[in-house]
Amino acid sequence: MEPDSQSAPKRSLTETLFVIFLRMVAVACLWFALQYWGMLVGYSASGSGRFDLIALPWKVVGTSLAVLFPIAALGLWLCVSWGPVIWALGAGTQVLMYGLWSPTFGHNSLAVTMHAVVAAVYIVFRFALWLEMRHKGEEIRVDLP
Repeated sequence: MEPDSQSAPKRSLTETLFVIFLRMVAVACLWFALQYWGMLVGYSASGSGRFDLIALPWKVVGTSLAVLFPIAALGLWLCVSWGPVIWALGAGTQVLMYGLWSPTFGHNSLAVTMHAVVAAVYIVFRFALWLEMRHKGEEIRVDLP
């Protein structure tokens, strides 16, 4: 038995690409989460990043990001509205860490640049989706008597 193609709404190319983009960001968030968890449990950095050995600023930020990034990854993968919000919290934290508070946390220009690019692409996608919905709304209004 074939699924009824009439019951499922057809996604546009923009919507499909947006879902693919969100899932790629979700994989990156999961990677960040694994890095922070690996650091905190002593698996990476020869154990020197273990929770009981790091300074207080790293304890606060490391544990926060170790929790935020997997939640963001789940929200982005499922394409729910809170996914980008949680990602923005994690990305904003990393941008502040490596930008504003770089004397404490060090420099990581790749993370800052990556988050800026992801935010810009996200804004472009949201604008394109808004234009698409607006265009569909105008088409519907034209057909009405």
